[in-house]
Order: sequence, then structure tokens, then C-alpha cells
Amino acid sequence: MTDATATLSAPVTASTPARSAFADIWKQFRAHKGGVAGLVVFTFIVLAVYVGPYIHRVAPNQINIRDKNQWPSLAHPFGTDNLGKDMLAQVLAGGRISLAVGITAMLLALFLGTLVGVLSGYFRRLDGPLMRLTDLFLALPLLPLLLVILLLFRDTLRSAFGPETGIFILIVVVIGITSWMHTARIVRGDVLAVKSQEFVLAAKSSGMREYRIVLRHILPNVLSSIMVSATLGIASAIITESSLSFLGLGFPSDFPTWGRLLFDGANFLQLTPSRVLWPGLAISMTVLSVNYIGDAIRDALDPRAVKR
Repeated sequence: MTDATATLSAPVTASTPARSAFADIWKQFRAHKGGVAGLVVFTFIVLAVYVGPYIHRVAPNQINIRDKNQWPSLAHPFGTDNLGKDMLAQVLAGGRISLAVGITAMLLALFLGTLVGVLSGYFRRLDGPLMRLTDLFLALPLLPLLLVILLLFRDTLRSAFGPETGIFILIVVVIGITSWMHTARIVRGDVLAVKSQEFVLAAKSSGMREYRIVLRHILPNVLSSIMVSATLGIASAIITESSLSFLGLGFPSDFPTWGRLLFDGANFLQLTPSRVLWPGLAISMTVLSVNYIGDAIRDALDPRAVKR
């Protein structure tokens, strides 16, 4: 056999670099133009509210009566309110509070929803009671319930933790315990599909404990639904907090949030409409960008779209 024949008969191995699951997910995420745009906008908002105060060094509660009710200018890019407070400084400070409320309330709702969904989907004896509890919470009128809870416990928590911290804890807990139901239903459906797979049955037959099966096999396979619920939960929590603040039941006036700024500026809409424009635009852009990010994550984690 000649050298040329030996070369032709030798197996050809293509050196293809190993691709990670994260690289595949990121590739699918980048293909979603709305998700990329939402990620850019949300990153800009987060950087603006946390880094902006170090650039725009104006205290949000600094009163200057001589500069009250001004339109946007170089000195005050977003204008001023009826007390001369700088609106840009207030929007940046309110963004930190609104994002903190949204993220914290989302984590609480995500924990409760995941816990109920996993227990209901994996343990058959708990399915009925937990789903009836979920249906009960879904049937409750949430806005009147939120108002009643705030009116009942607001003064108690204010006296215990202070006016700002007490209201923050109350709003986060109230939003969290009234926002977990949809996550629970989604996680339950995924758990029902995953627990009938062969690897779960093999883990059960090997004698693995139930909690280890849940932690090692069930939760990693429902993580995609949990992440999508997390992104959408932030938007829902920000809207709920803004609604409560707009009704005057949220944070005090000297502790601005985007919803509180809308509430305070509603009476001056004809005089200085920019007072309502900027916090309303911040809420809209934040919620819209988070929703687009959630859609992109859902598409990127779809097993039919990711080719591994």
C-alpha cells in the first residue's frame, strides 16, 4: 500500500471546538433583537440610577424656592418641582428605591412560587391543597387586599423600623405574597413533566432521597421557567409599587420613588408637565426592557431552539 493510499484510508477527525451551553444560550439571546435592546436599556437605567448621583451631585431633597417649577435647563436637566428640588436627582434616587423594591419583591415571590410549584408537582398528596390555595389567592381582588394590608400594618412597622425601612419591608412583603401564584402554576407544570423522565425514575430506583432528587434533578430542569418568571416579576413589582405610591399609600414624600414622583407631580401637570414625564418614562422604559429581556430568555432557553 502506498503512502497516498494510506493517507486516504486514514480516518479524518475534524477538530471542532467544544461549545458550552452558555455560549449556545447567549447566541440565541443575541438573535432576539428586542431582548438585546432591552438588555442595553435596562443596563443603562441601572447604571444611571446607581452611578448617576456621583456625576450629578445634587441632593434630591435640597430645597431652593427661587428655582421652583422650572422647565428643563442646563442647571436642572429635568427641571424642578414646586419646592425647587432637582427632578433629575429625584428620578435617580427614586430609581434606586423602585429597582430595590422590584428585585426584592421578585425574589420573595419567586421563592414562594417555586416552593409551592415544586411541592405541588412532585408530591401528589400536596398537589390538591396547594393548588386550591393558589386558586384562592388568584381569586382575591389584589388591589383592595394590598390597600387593606397597608392600612392595617403601616403604622406598626413605621414605629418598629422607622418610616422608610418599615414601609419598604411592608411593600416588599405585600407584593411578594400576592405575586407568587403564576410562578407556582408554571413550575408545577414543568415539574410534572420532568418527574416522569427516565433519569428521575432511575434516581428513585437507586434509593436516592427525595430532597436530593428535587435539588439535583428537578430544580435544574425547571430553571428556565424560573428565570423567565424572575424577569417578568421585576416588572410586575415595579408597576405595583408605582401604583401604590401613586395612590399615596407608598413611601413618604421625602423618600421619592417613581410612583411617588408621579403622585406629587399630578397636581402640577399643566404648570410643569416634565414632572410627570420623566418618572413615567422611567417606569415605562424599565418595564418594557425587562419584558423584552424575559421574552429573549424564554426563547433562548427553549430546547427546541437551542441545538446542543
